[in-house]
Amino acid sequence: MARLLIKAMQGAGHRVEIVSELRSFMKMPDPILQSSIYGSAKLERHRLAKLWQEKDKPDLWFTYHPYYKAPDLLGPSLARMFELPYITAEASYSKRRDDEWMEPQSHVVEGVRQAAMNICFTNRDEIGLQEVVSKKRLSRLLPFLDISDFSDEPTGINSNSLVTVAMMRPGDKFESYRMLAASLALLDHIPWTLKIVGDGPASAAVKACFIAIEQDRIEWVGQKQAQDITKILYESSIYVWPGFGEAYGIAYLEAQAAGLPVVAQAIAGIPEVVRNGVTGILTPANDIAAFSGAIEQLCVNNEQRFAMGRAARQFVLKERSLELASEQLNRLLKPYMRQDHD
Repeated sequence: MARLLIKAMQGAGHRVEIVSELRSFMKMPDPILQSSIYGSAKLERHRLAKLWQEKDKPDLWFTYHPYYKAPDLLGPSLARMFELPYITAEASYSKRRDDEWMEPQSHVVEGVRQAAMNICFTNRDEIGLQEVVSKKRLSRLLPFLDISDFSDEPTGINSNSLVTVAMMRPGDKFESYRMLAASLALLDHIPWTLKIVGDGPASAAVKACFIAIEQDRIEWVGQKQAQDITKILYESSIYVWPGFGEAYGIAYLEAQAAGLPVVAQAIAGIPEVVRNGVTGILTPANDIAAFSGAIEQLCVNNEQRFAMGRAARQFVLKERSLELASEQLNRLLKPYMRQDHD
């Protein structure tokens, strides 16, 4: 999404400069690492301040996805120093009870309160931010996709070729794989095959989840480049992924752009990118039987599968394109650009 936002801003005629590669992410609380990151951030602030004193300063500072594990340690200070509008996109806030994260969380709160505008992609994120910042500092931009790689029309293959694209790592990704395997194990009475695109540190554990399923039904594709994934999506008929912990899931938009209906859970930010009953089927959380039933429903009902696939493609192309997002983002940013105040 960060790359898509840059494309959207550039498409509207803005010049985007990535001014720092400082990485503030901490997987787990670590006082020594945190101290090192803060020291590096201080040096970066000094470097950028000196640079901008010698050349033109930017019109505004734009930060993507600050949250408690990766706070913005540069933007708020520099924005104050140079009197710049400070903008965030997909900032995230939720109350935390673990004291180890209190300090980095406080930097997130400081930033979103200072921000002239916090752009939210999902209703869940907007509700979370309302706990610490007023609604007037919140705006919405719906998740979007660069549809240029999906210009080909779907072939309308009449098959039960399922596909999923996801990293294999512990946590929510593994839980989604576990639920997918359990759901498919209930469908040995109908024909289907599944291509799994992805790899990662939990690959052995993920493959073990599917051990009870006939192995000729599963094709382990491994990690692929974007153009290869697009080709695989076009060759498939249904996108299946439970989606535990998904902020919204660009992969769902990509699958729909290729004309695939989606089967997922009605959790997290997934309802922001899949229209239940129109472009796919969203099932209740943790309901393996319902998830399995939704897959079967689309496998046995060609007419419904094709109708949802067509609706899915039109939904992305007409409502979630990069071009449309570029126009919307430009309208949000324009009041804060320096030339509008001259």
